[in-house]
Amino acid sequence: MFTIIGIAVVLGSVIAGYAMANGNFHILFQPAEVLIIFGAAIGALIISSPGKALKVIVAHIGGIFSESHLGKAHYLELLLLMNAVFFKIKKEGLVAIESDIENHQKSPLFQKYGNIMKDREAADFICDTVRTMLSANYPAYELDNLMEIDLEANQHERMLPAHSITRLGDSLPGLGIVAAVLGIIVTMGFINESAEVLGHHIGAALVGTFLGVLACYGFVGPMGTKLEHHAHERETYLRVIKTSLLAAYSTSFMVQFAVEAGRRAIPGDDRPSFAEVEEAIKKWKTKA
Repeated sequence: MFTIIGIAVVLGSVIAGYAMANGNFHILFQPAEVLIIFGAAIGALIISSPGKALKVIVAHIGGIFSESHLGKAHYLELLLLMNAVFFKIKKEGLVAIESDIENHQKSPLFQKYGNIMKDREAADFICDTVRTMLSANYPAYELDNLMEIDLEANQHERMLPAHSITRLGDSLPGLGIVAAVLGIIVTMGFINESAEVLGHHIGAALVGTFLGVLACYGFVGPMGTKLEHHAHERETYLRVIKTSLLAAYSTSFMVQFAVEAGRRAIPGDDRPSFAEVEEAIKKWKTKA
């Protein structure tokens, strides 16, 4: 919604300002310039991106028009799941959780948390880390390094669409100049025409530069930035999991401390208060 509002504000401001200057809107309609600029930009993206990268970019394009789905409710549910996992480990031992992590989709423990069940990446991150805890008695710093490697690898892929769209935006002013130069070349064929005809063709050529710069700074660049924000929000969510798991492992699964460590890693308004988490855990205990 906000992306659409932003696009409307950019277009409205440019059009209104042009109208106030008594600009000729007819001359702005230049399909050839649009084809040159955006066709060449898409071609350049295809040239610069391997097939796998293109699939990732296409899969994340929809994120430009979506808002973040990670809010306080999602973080609170995550903390409740971590509490349930740590409580079972503390009460019954690490081996008791093995059946839950080997097939979390059929685990009664995980099935209570719908958002996690839908989030394969988060669920796999939790299960793989707990599975590593089961496999050997690693030092806490080694487990920390292992989780960090996982986070960095995933973050690299999540940032790929943002970086690609940003670079695409950066290329648009240059491609706008290409379109403008081609327009000037066309104009030279009318060098013997009247000043009015020449002015029309020169104006049409300059539309290419205008479109390239506007698309770069008004649309495509901000879209790349939004995808980058989404990637960082996702990384933050997974780092809450990492913080909680590491705190639990380092303290021999002191449940309350590990959950609180995860809560402290949640930024800003998305962080539930200590009282909210405590109340949610009390309700969980009455249902357990």
